[in-house]
Amino acid sequence: MKSKRARLGMAGWLLVALAALLLAALLAAIVFWRMGVAGKESLYSQADSGQIILSMSERSETGGGMEEEETDWQEGDLRYKGIHYRYNKDMLIFLFLGIDKMEEVSPAKNGIDGGQSDAIFLLAMNPHNKELCVIGVPRDTMAQLDIYNKEGEYEGSGEGQITLQHGYGDGAEISCERSRKAVSRLFYNLPIHGYCSIHMGAIPLLNDAIGGIWVEALESIEYRDFHVKEGESVHLEGMAAYHYLHYRDVTSFNSAGKRLERQKQYLTAYAAAARQAMKADFTLPVELYQTLSRYMVTDISIDEASYLAMQMAGYHFDGGNLYTLEGETVRGEKFEEFYLDETALYELILKVFYEEVQ
Repeated sequence: MKSKRARLGMAGWLLVALAALLLAALLAAIVFWRMGVAGKESLYSQADSGQIILSMSERSETGGGMEEEETDWQEGDLRYKGIHYRYNKDMLIFLFLGIDKMEEVSPAKNGIDGGQSDAIFLLAMNPHNKELCVIGVPRDTMAQLDIYNKEGEYEGSGEGQITLQHGYGDGAEISCERSRKAVSRLFYNLPIHGYCSIHMGAIPLLNDAIGGIWVEALESIEYRDFHVKEGESVHLEGMAAYHYLHYRDVTSFNSAGKRLERQKQYLTAYAAAARQAMKADFTLPVELYQTLSRYMVTDISIDEASYLAMQMAGYHFDGGNLYTLEGETVRGEKFEEFYLDETALYELILKVFYEEVQ
């Protein structure tokens, strides 16, 4: 697996700490990057898109001779609630992480100091219906993690909050690769074709690059010099954007879930504002890339970004394409723990990554 640090201007469309994609930057990048088939081939080679990702056979209805009666049944197909589904092998899926560090990317002090991923998002590109879908993964989601010690030695696997997986690594490529593996495993070995992580210190820079963002506050926040009341219309600038996206009252139950809702709200507003900013200044993606290169880690090359820029010009994204995993947050021994609703996850995978076979 190739791995390159800070090579992709596409991360300029990484939605600030939300680790979602800045669509307009990627679209505008086509002006500056060459396009070619090589990028497409390279992207699809980064994951085994042909594998069967849903292994929960007890949920599917493939027994009883149903598949034999189908004239268009293929390996990996399944039937759920009477509907015939097939995995969409043409989808491209990317992992975006917002890391809880303000400084620029630098080697971790030890094998457990890679930084936690406070924002975790999957972005899926569906070329069949030209839709972009974003799935937010709560940071406290309980998942199977690969555990390492300070010396970087593997100690086995165990259950823990998925935000911790990035910390077991170098804070750069190794941490991202391990996070990719953990998220893929959470989604039943879902192929992930690329990753991009960004330190939260880039939030004010990204926010102010497009003139700030207007939001209607989803909750009241009193933190240092940032004060906002629920329902108040506020223009986020500089560190105000960081506080709105990152703050949570750790003494309040499910504060991480409330923060994720603010991040989703900001994502939608930022994407709209970014489109307008790019229309006014087509050089903005280059400026963003030069700034973000110090704060981000990615394995997506320029050739691959060129292909994505060309493809995404006709894609659609709005709040209706933004999902959050369903489940229940409980008090653990030390920290909050989010347990997935497995049925809801299964159905979301079918909705986003599978297609009905007519």
